[in-house]
Amino acid sequence: MSKISVAVVGCGHWGKNLVRNFAGLQALGAVVDSDPGVAQAFADEHQVPSLNWSEVIANETIDAVAIATPAGHHYALAESALAAGKHVFVEKPLALAAADADMLCAQADAAGRTLMVGHLLQYHPAFECLREMVQSGSLGRLQYIYSNRLNFGKIRREENILWSFAPHDISMILSLCGEDPQSVTAHGAYHLHEHIADVTTTHLSFSSGVRAHVYVSWLHPYKEQKLVVVGDRAMAVFDDGEPWERKLLIYRHEVAWCSGVPTAKAADAQPVPLAEAEPLRRECAHFLRSIETCSRPRTDGYEGARVLRVLNAAQAALETDIRGSRRTENKTDVHAVAYPGVQIHES
Repeated sequence: MSKISVAVVGCGHWGKNLVRNFAGLQALGAVVDSDPGVAQAFADEHQVPSLNWSEVIANETIDAVAIATPAGHHYALAESALAAGKHVFVEKPLALAAADADMLCAQADAAGRTLMVGHLLQYHPAFECLREMVQSGSLGRLQYIYSNRLNFGKIRREENILWSFAPHDISMILSLCGEDPQSVTAHGAYHLHEHIADVTTTHLSFSSGVRAHVYVSWLHPYKEQKLVVVGDRAMAVFDDGEPWERKLLIYRHEVAWCSGVPTAKAADAQPVPLAEAEPLRRECAHFLRSIETCSRPRTDGYEGARVLRVLNAAQAALETDIRGSRRTENKTDVHAVAYPGVQIHES
């Protein structure tokens, strides 16, 4: 039985899974939700109190909080909990502004409290194995990484697809590269709402020479969650849509040079054996273990802040991209009126 008591704040679409896992780890101390009926139902199911936020902050038996509310509330709730001496787990993103994320990191360090961000896929057995392969040099020198996170729905109005889907992929890419990108560019498509992108492609360039892109969409005909890592010795594919025995595949393709001409020599996929485990259960257990051992979590506040800076840079690029597109459209309209029948190049 865990010695840590955790209050889960937000018991909705994702928070209910945190409730289930912390309860399974015997660490659930209380539940909080804006809907009293929802909170009471979980409280009754797991035999814990249903509290409001003020009661959690004042309750000395609650050691930590796990925050799964809308992203706009993350900073204020985390700041309040840290000020009350609680350890804090925050679902992604840590905050909306990089400066706020940095302040939370400094506050947690000053208080001697654990601050962890819910970048779930860093705790997936397949990704953990992949990261070890990269760090050991099994794939050789990294050259290129791309990720696809695609689905039909769940469509949101409070955030665009970049903020909804891409944080996990950005977190994995930063972990594999071991550095922050030199440059970030992004392009988006706005099919359902004029200002909320439902498809984005984000490009990252690193000083080591690695290039990466993240393609996300909630207007895709089928679900796909795939990360491809290309090294100069081998290539790896982490496909979470596959069964466990094929979630991580290694391709030891070769490129042979014959008389100065490159020739591709394809190899069969080699499945990597994995121990099946629920990533969220491993993530919750990691949070508890970090508190108990006073060790820094793998996805600590600083890691969350690095991901946030990439997200903010990508968002800025999206806004520049759409403003430029609309200026071009407006100019085209003006030219069409002024010079009917004449095509004028944008340059």
